[in-house]
Amino acid sequence: MRDRCVDLLAPAILASSNPVVVDGTLGLGGHTEALLQRFENLTVIGIDRDEIALERATKRLAPYADRLKTAHCVFDQISTVVEGFGYSHINGALFDLGVSSIQLDETDRGFSYSQDAPLDMRMDRSRGITASEILNTYEPGKLVQILRTYGEEKFATRIVENIVKARAKAPLNSTTELATLVKESIPAATRRTGGNPAKRTFQALRIEANDELGAITRALPDALELLMVGGRLVVMSFQSLEDRIVKEVFAEASTSKSPRNLPIELPEYAAKFSLVFRSSETPTAEELESNPRSASVRLRAIERVAA
Repeated sequence: MRDRCVDLLAPAILASSNPVVVDGTLGLGGHTEALLQRFENLTVIGIDRDEIALERATKRLAPYADRLKTAHCVFDQISTVVEGFGYSHINGALFDLGVSSIQLDETDRGFSYSQDAPLDMRMDRSRGITASEILNTYEPGKLVQILRTYGEEKFATRIVENIVKARAKAPLNSTTELATLVKESIPAATRRTGGNPAKRTFQALRIEANDELGAITRALPDALELLMVGGRLVVMSFQSLEDRIVKEVFAEASTSKSPRNLPIELPEYAAKFSLVFRSSETPTAEELESNPRSASVRLRAIERVAA
């Protein structure tokens, strides 16, 4: 949905002679490259916590080096990064949430349950707690809560019981070990549908290791605050937990705060933001054919309409 994201940001970019857009999840630089190619006066601030991705994106975007600024951090630091580069407001921001293709495809990162690797799962390998440390040190009750909340795993208790038994003998350190344990914890009848049975557990551990939902919750209000009038925030979510947060933040920002008993809306209570479209957008059939991983994408956009 790269082109659609660019199209959604276009009105905000074209309204300024020197526009600035933040790509809060730079990844390999695909969205930023499309933006810089299309808008010759645009400056992009690219943020990513993954140092490997940031290095590759910087090389890819070398032809646009004079219009690209990068920062190695989580996108919830957007205000600090923008101010650090000398800007008080921006014309737009783009967040492409969740795990990136480079993280899934590099086997030694531990994000994939289909290939054997150390249980790392950190998007920034220079800091934070690994999935292995979570599995081997967290109390059983907390592990159950993580699997239920972040993985929406209905067999969380059974899985954690087997994790505790396994780690009492030896630490759980590999993706294959965990995937096998999860498979053996789930009834055979349930395993026949719904894809790999380890999917939800891996998702939950990844979210916990990277504080993904916390970062989204912190980043969205800050991004909205940075937008100038006419500026837009575009967000792509890949699973329901992410999309729920985006939906709630956007709904709150675009709702009038006027008391219900007033016959008219007072300007000071009017919403400062407006949804670009009411619901979320999903990939087209063409997009799905070219990029099967986009099947679960939900796209939302919001625009600042008042200071």
